Amino acid sequence: MPPQDENENDQTEPGVTFAELGIDKRVLRALSDVGYESPSPIQAATIPALLAGRHVVGLAQTGTGKTAAFAVPILSKIDLKQKTPQALVLAPTRELALQVSEAFERYAAHLPGLHVLPIYGGQGYGVQLSALRRGVHVVVGTPGRIMDHLEKGTLDLSELRFLVLDEADEMLKMGFAEDVEKILSDTPDDKHVALFSATMPPQIRRISKKYLTDAAEITVKNKTTTSANTNQRYLMVSYPQKVDALTRILEVENFEGMIVFVRTKQVTEQLAERLRARGFSAAAINGDIVQAQRERTINQLREAKLDILVATDVAARGLDVERISHVVNFDIPTDTESYVHRIGRTGRAGRAGDAISFITPRERHLLKSIERATRQPLTPMRLPTVEDVNETRVAKFRDSITEALGSDQVGFYRDLITDYENQHDVPATDIAAALAVLMQDDQPLLMEPEPETPPKVFEGKRERAGGWDHEKGQRRDQGDRPPRRESPKGPRRPRSDVPMAAYRISVGKRHKVEPRQIVGAIANEGGLQRSDFGHIDIRGDHSIVELPANLTPQTLALLDRTRISGKLIEITPDASAPARSPGAAKERTKPRTKNRD
Repeated sequence: MPPQDENENDQTEPGVTFAELGIDKRVLRALSDVGYESPSPIQAATIPALLAGRHVVGLAQTGTGKTAAFAVPILSKIDLKQKTPQALVLAPTRELALQVSEAFERYAAHLPGLHVLPIYGGQGYGVQLSALRRGVHVVVGTPGRIMDHLEKGTLDLSELRFLVLDEADEMLKMGFAEDVEKILSDTPDDKHVALFSATMPPQIRRISKKYLTDAAEITVKNKTTTSANTNQRYLMVSYPQKVDALTRILEVENFEGMIVFVRTKQVTEQLAERLRARGFSAAAINGDIVQAQRERTINQLREAKLDILVATDVAARGLDVERISHVVNFDIPTDTESYVHRIGRTGRAGRAGDAISFITPRERHLLKSIERATRQPLTPMRLPTVEDVNETRVAKFRDSITEALGSDQVGFYRDLITDYENQHDVPATDIAAALAVLMQDDQPLLMEPEPETPPKVFEGKRERAGGWDHEKGQRRDQGDRPPRRESPKGPRRPRSDVPMAAYRISVGKRHKVEPRQIVGAIANEGGLQRSDFGHIDIRGDHSIVELPANLTPQTLALLDRTRISGKLIEITPDASAPARSPGAAKERTKPRTKNRD
């Protein structure tokens, strides 16, 4: 049978069918149309209770089929002649509100004249007000926007018969507790209330006791927390290394479609842009993206026009794309339920899937919590090396040659090359090599080796550079070198009283940048002075810039959005050099630069 709403699992009540639950025949027909055959446990327990007029408290995870559990009985008892709202569903986010609205419309396919209205922030009031004036039967909305309408007097809930709190724990986490209680207290006392939550914290328990009388308490758990088809791995990585680590993984992993999960809306856009700048097909979805654009983006992922989706937890709710082979937790979630929900986007329908989680040293406890909750260990993985990346690139290059040899145009180009070979007396292998250079657009095929850096050893909360002696201020393998001779004029005077640190930016010789561009852009965006710049080392595809070591997070955030020659500079601390003491910087009037490949 096809998956039910919210990607529910195959838990069903043995021997029970929807027809035996007392559902309206028109609603039953709609369930049959969408392929539902037998109810899940939450549906089998909740539907009869709501049809009998009881209050319900449902403790159920996402994926158990709870939307149909409350939508089906509400639609079975709806009065199509009444034009004021009879049912109100409160949801924590607009994505979930839209998802629930769509489910109601599917189940009401054979109830002519029934109107469902989603109400949420970010949508114009005009559309909502016009629909309310025409009359609606079911309103699905976020607490904040519902309160706005109640305060304006544009939403009449005086004849409300059903009130559903969907994902109540999430609503309280998002600060809607006061709005929810206000709506509960200001609606008719004889309404039927259904409260659904993944957890039952004391605040929700108190609300249920206060507003729900003689409620049927229903608890449903998934049989398994994570799919056995999903290979779960983790990479221990520092935060500044995450983008480079993700880039290497994308290069070497054999994936079809991928979702990269981050914590904030802002990071979805920033990370998607960084990935596009590196040549990957990536897009962002978050709570600020309109529904039409969200649907277009998901369809592009489904149709292989897009390979990588960078998303927040909320934006990915209800997302079901068979093509997703990998999930990457760029930011590890702070609760195990979110982790289970995220990796549930892959390894579906019997297919193998991969989940990779980035763990910073301070997040080890989250890793252990996930392993305890899922009862499955996560396998440690190593960061792909430059050699791994280059081996993959060479293999893909060879595959592209093999694929091109099957083209109908090979004969035409063979004749051109033969003519060129005869006219210029150049071997065919040299011509092929030149064409490969053209195909690469003068970009190197192989990744440049990273400069040698002291290996990092993570010990609890401390990060120690194993090859660097912090007390002596030098690499341990340089201990036998003779000390530098002092200048005849005496020790150099420090340039300032601020320690300097090295920062890496993602522009270099390949982007034809000059020192003045780097200084101008960073100074303008970060509010820095020319005297704040130290050594500038322009390399092939990046540069190392010395800046004050005490740059604030706000300044770094501004600099992270800086562009030079149209490219984001992606500024990060450079791990290859320690912070320099104030006296270590040489006095100079302008940044000293060194160009090298």
